[in-house]
Amino acid sequence: MNKAATSHFRPTGWVVAIAALSIAAAACPARAQAPSLRASESVPRDVREIYDRGLQFLVSTQDESGNWKNTGEQGPGITGMALMVLLASGEDPNFGLYSNNVRRALRSLIGEQNAETGILGHSMYHHGFAMLALAEAYGTVDDRALWTGSEPKRRSIGVALELAVRAAITSQKKNQFGGWRYSPDSHDADTSVSGAVLVGLLAARNAGIEIPDEAIDKAITYYTKMTSDAGQVAYAGGFGGFDESFARISIATLVYAVARRKDLPQFKATLGYLTQRLENSPQQAYAEYTRYYQAQALFQGDVEAWEKWNKLLVRQLKTSQLANGSFQSQFGTTVGTSFSLLALALNYRFLPIYER
Repeated sequence: MNKAATSHFRPTGWVVAIAALSIAAAACPARAQAPSLRASESVPRDVREIYDRGLQFLVSTQDESGNWKNTGEQGPGITGMALMVLLASGEDPNFGLYSNNVRRALRSLIGEQNAETGILGHSMYHHGFAMLALAEAYGTVDDRALWTGSEPKRRSIGVALELAVRAAITSQKKNQFGGWRYSPDSHDADTSVSGAVLVGLLAARNAGIEIPDEAIDKAITYYTKMTSDAGQVAYAGGFGGFDESFARISIATLVYAVARRKDLPQFKATLGYLTQRLENSPQQAYAEYTRYYQAQALFQGDVEAWEKWNKLLVRQLKTSQLANGSFQSQFGTTVGTSFSLLALALNYRFLPIYER
């Protein structure tokens, strides 16, 4: 693994998006989206209003330590998701409207990381979502201004991300299925927790952190074994138990796409399952969690299908957003708001993980 520099800043995310729009003749990087896909010049008014109201709720409920407390589930994974909402807004994370909120959230994430194991939080769910947030901040947030003079010097974003990556790979090596479960020492796996961790690893790889091909291959092999010919995705263990979970089907579609395995028959099966049910997908538990993954899966797999589904999403969120800008969920308003806004954030496309 490459050793991250103590201070590493590269112009990605919102910086690249703005540059692409202002310098039309500039050549685009090989992996980057076209400017029209990176940052739409005409984000619908409804989208902006929903997102801004939800963003104001998150800003108003963040405490001085950088966390979101008293609004349901807590921990670095929740902080990471809310941080991604801030980064996805397109505001300059270093000098913009929410730069202080961004820095507070990052200080909290890094401060809660176990310096010896690299684990973030009390479960691999938290670890995966927090690792994803670090990957999205890496290179976009200038961590030379991250720590104030009144605080002891902490790890840089890059070092914290590399520690998190190492922890995830160490955990995977203990797992007989090549995936992840709640505990970093688990020997069994499930496709939900594994999705959180694998997307974090793929985001770290996209950010320039060296990830062993073997780790990605093992995880993708696990997903292929858990995917039926019809596109359904099982939950736990190594085989069987297929049912209609749009969350798990979306997770599998997303990891196949971001891992660059769109040639797999399993990817075609899961994507087909989603695209054939855009308007009649049943109401299920964990609706916000499902939308978070379904938005990314459709965008990565079939932009036209995503555009149709996104219109339905906007209508749903308009009716379910509370007066204070938040969204409810089984895990509290911070979780519900973060997942709902991140599903909507594909309309902005400032996060590197949302590139196609």
